[in-house]
Amino acid sequence: MVTSAFPQSRTPSPKPDPLIDSLSQADLQAIIPLLKSNFTNPQALSDVELNRATVEGLITRLSHGVMLLPNRESAPREPAAPFYSEVLDGHVGYLRLGTLNPANLEAMDKALAGFAPKKVDATIVDLRASGSPDDFAVAAEFAKRFCPKGEALFILRKPGARQDRVFTCDREPVFQGLITVLADGDTSGAAEALAGTLRVYEKGLVIGQTTAGRAVEYSDLPLPSGKILRVAVSEVVLPGDRLLFPDGIKPDLPVEMSMVDKRQIFQRTGEHGMGPFVYESERPHMNEAALIAGTNPELDAAEAAQRRRERAPEKAALHDVVLQRGLDLVTSLEVYQKR
Repeated sequence: MVTSAFPQSRTPSPKPDPLIDSLSQADLQAIIPLLKSNFTNPQALSDVELNRATVEGLITRLSHGVMLLPNRESAPREPAAPFYSEVLDGHVGYLRLGTLNPANLEAMDKALAGFAPKKVDATIVDLRASGSPDDFAVAAEFAKRFCPKGEALFILRKPGARQDRVFTCDREPVFQGLITVLADGDTSGAAEALAGTLRVYEKGLVIGQTTAGRAVEYSDLPLPSGKILRVAVSEVVLPGDRLLFPDGIKPDLPVEMSMVDKRQIFQRTGEHGMGPFVYESERPHMNEAALIAGTNPELDAAEAAQRRRERAPEKAALHDVVLQRGLDLVTSLEVYQKR
């Protein structure tokens, strides 16, 4: 059974021990007999224990490519993340795609249709809430709204298969302006294929953190005990034979941000929008009304800030530094293009 759902562990993949990697074939063949004849506890080196150690080592070394699950029902399925959009700075479309599913695709189509009358000329595609469950065919549909017709978007390549599964753009793009992509460790699977495709065809710069490195299709293989061995059976290949598994997509512009802060911001978006989390409040300035009244707003603000500092420290306001950097980049590129 092929599946694209998988546990969403965000822990970094352990790096192989360089000393282990330096062992020759002769070294590897000599180690087990030497251990069996010299180790103080022979029972720890029984065939069963050696097989367990082999499986444990392979799962560690193969990283996201292999997982052992107690049973099929135990595999966690995260709730679908909703789609969200708004227009920032009066002309920049913000699209947080959420889970790549048909419902969010339809929501994105409606948002893109609404961008045209608002003269939106740049779009920020936020994939930081786009994890499992994944559907590579649906991810290709998302990509078709931005990529040129007739181009191969990406390939699902399975070793030993007679033919790769090629996803091609068969329609004209809906949006053809400037595109920027936001990504991080929560960007996983099909969303990584989408991010990579936008980078290839739309030269969309990726801002944020390295993606999960799980742009693969999994197959669940039942074991005699009822446990499940989940194995990556095919991987995404971008045009030019660019691979995304297992290292993920490294951002063009790295920006660190707390995952906890990001998720809190996303939860509050429906009520507040993204504006409060990217725009700093305006600093008070001296004006004509203040002169007539004999007051100084700048001095008053400085004194208020000093009083706040003298009190117990307050928790810093939530700020989406990744989206802020994306908006700054869009502004910079537009200024450069107008020169």
